[in-house]
Amino acid sequence: MFENIEHIKENYLDLEKKMIDPDVLADISKLTKITREYNSLKPIVEKYDEIKDSESTIAENKELIGEADDQDMVEMLKDEIKENEKLLEKYKEEMKILLIPKDPNDSRDVIVEIRPGAGGDEAGLFAGDLYRMYHMYADKEGYKTEDVEVSSQGVGGIKEATFMIRGEGAYSRFKYESGVHRVQRVPETESGGRIHTSTATVAVLPEVDEVDVELDPNDIRTDVFRSSGNGGQSVNTTDSAVRLTHIPTGIVVSMQDEKSQIKNKEKAMKILLARIYELEEEKRNKEIADNRKSQVGTGDRSERIRTYNFPQGRITDHRINKTIYQLDDFLNGNIGEMIDSLIAEDQTRKLEKIGEEE
Repeated sequence: MFENIEHIKENYLDLEKKMIDPDVLADISKLTKITREYNSLKPIVEKYDEIKDSESTIAENKELIGEADDQDMVEMLKDEIKENEKLLEKYKEEMKILLIPKDPNDSRDVIVEIRPGAGGDEAGLFAGDLYRMYHMYADKEGYKTEDVEVSSQGVGGIKEATFMIRGEGAYSRFKYESGVHRVQRVPETESGGRIHTSTATVAVLPEVDEVDVELDPNDIRTDVFRSSGNGGQSVNTTDSAVRLTHIPTGIVVSMQDEKSQIKNKEKAMKILLARIYELEEEKRNKEIADNRKSQVGTGDRSERIRTYNFPQGRITDHRINKTIYQLDDFLNGNIGEMIDSLIAEDQTRKLEKIGEEE
């Protein structure tokens, strides 16, 4: 299992040297990519060093036992060998997890898009619940959130919400939230007490840089217009709103959240890059469809991933058949247990796949 780790360590040490190279330090894009790769290899190298230390201690103690005359010393050395053998098994199991092929996007910040699905006003209210839930969870975990564009509907829900979540490993946790979320409850507007089923769609996109996407500036059409508020009334006397259209794919991103045209364009470009990157990722994933079977869910926006049942106070994730009976707590941002379970199941399936290939 560890035959290639020496090569990984050599690569790690080479990256360490590059990070202090003046030419690399002068190129932010190059430094960012090198640092990202270095950080991804660091846990593997550190665990490998722990394994080698334990192996070395066991070997040295076995030699010392052969030379020792003192029985107490022999017993102490044997105890130390047993302790290191247990540690060695533990480290090797941890290394197996670390060697699972990583999603290259796991360390990235994310862009989350939430939209109501089927269910009219109730779907908008549910979309608002999800928006609040993710903000509360991000806050509990120490991530920073930044709303990009949030449009509300009259009854208190949202028509659409786009926001960023920043922090180390944000994508590695939030990526499992992509898909269709279903709610079953009695709407406030329902006088007969009937349970309605509504949906909301969540898309979690890794935030990417221009260096990560092959983008020809000539393929982007930029239009500017005046920002407008609810009902279409003008809220800005200058053409600060920006619409970017990627001609080859037809992807359109409009942004009017900021008063500055420059800031709106920067935000719109981030969203556009993320959507183009997602499109390219989907194409790549179709080419390696067999690998997708080893993952928990596909991240497809059309996949129904979870049901929030209010009458029974439960949340059920259909990908791993896990149910939690703490709905209010869950909607208040305490979703870590579910995400941890999804990560564990994903790792188990990937380990099983590696075992089959061996």
